[in-house]
Amino acid sequence: MKRTDYQWLRLLSYNIQTGVDTRHFRQYLTQSWKHVLPHRERQLNLDRIAAIVKDYDIVGLQEVDSGSLRSGFLDQTEYLAHRGGFPFWHKQVNRKLGKLAQHSNGVLSHMKPSKISEHKLPGLPGRGVILCEFGGAGGVTVCILHLALGRRARLRQVSFVSELVSELPHVVIMGDLNCSCESREMQLLMSRVNLWEPGRKLRTFPSWRPMRKLDHILVSDSLIVENARVLDYPLSDHLPISIEVQLPKGLELAA
Repeated sequence: MKRTDYQWLRLLSYNIQTGVDTRHFRQYLTQSWKHVLPHRERQLNLDRIAAIVKDYDIVGLQEVDSGSLRSGFLDQTEYLAHRGGFPFWHKQVNRKLGKLAQHSNGVLSHMKPSKISEHKLPGLPGRGVILCEFGGAGGVTVCILHLALGRRARLRQVSFVSELVSELPHVVIMGDLNCSCESREMQLLMSRVNLWEPGRKLRTFPSWRPMRKLDHILVSDSLIVENARVLDYPLSDHLPISIEVQLPKGLELAA
């Protein structure tokens, strides 16, 4: 069967660090002010990110600001949607610090989702997951999330997520999971939902010298994947990760 006989989706996940361009560990200290105050370079960096993500069908974003002092009161998910030509977008604000910060996840899509839902993850406030359904009940569900720093919290969170998606036929889970492929929480998630991960050895953090894989895209075993790769665009402290997914025969997602 030819590749053109199936519909393919190009997916990308990116922790954009609210548009802060970190290029060395010392900049976490010397440029820490950029995480609380606006600066001109942030928007220029967002424009560079928009140029990268625009050719993907569905983009999951982590560490997005939804309009506070540090972003110049710019909703970064909406901004990237407009700059990248995405007609559909959604933000999930998980931690509201008034005018100082609006910590969020985001999704950009060239296709209209049939349903979007938000869920708070267990643990300390500030973590959430977006579920985007494409093609109805028998279609593909894309799950975008950013897990906690602590292992105990991550184990609770992956248990919660596995319950959300375990009965769905075709699932993609992507985001900054803050753990490696070999971690207990990753093994728990993959075993409970029958997931597998293409490009397991691709490292994403830190962007200037990748040594760890914290960013992941997991897919149901019903889905075929090609071209799993990490993109060499160090515009954050994480590198973006992408895959191409072949949909099962007969399943097409309208634009």
